[in-house]
Amino acid sequence: MADRNAKHPTNIPGKYFVDTSCSACQVCVSVAPDNFKMSDSEDHAFVFKQPEGAAEVDACEDALKGCPEEAIGSDGA
Repeated sequence: MADRNAKHPTNIPGKYFVDTSCSACQVCVSVAPDNFKMSDSEDHAFVFKQPEGAAEVDACEDALKGCPEEAIGSDGA
């Protein structure tokens, strides 16, 4: 389970976030490219846009469920 106290500072504020356990596997970027992207250093993903609408929420939930490190959380603020 992702730790909201260990969020990457690159995440935009909101419900979804990526924490420091991200392994840069890029699953979230491929599943929800409208909301996740890789850092400039390519060492972690982050939420650059919180979801708008049901389709983006569904994509973020799929990314959360598919994350092998469980580095994506949905209880951020």
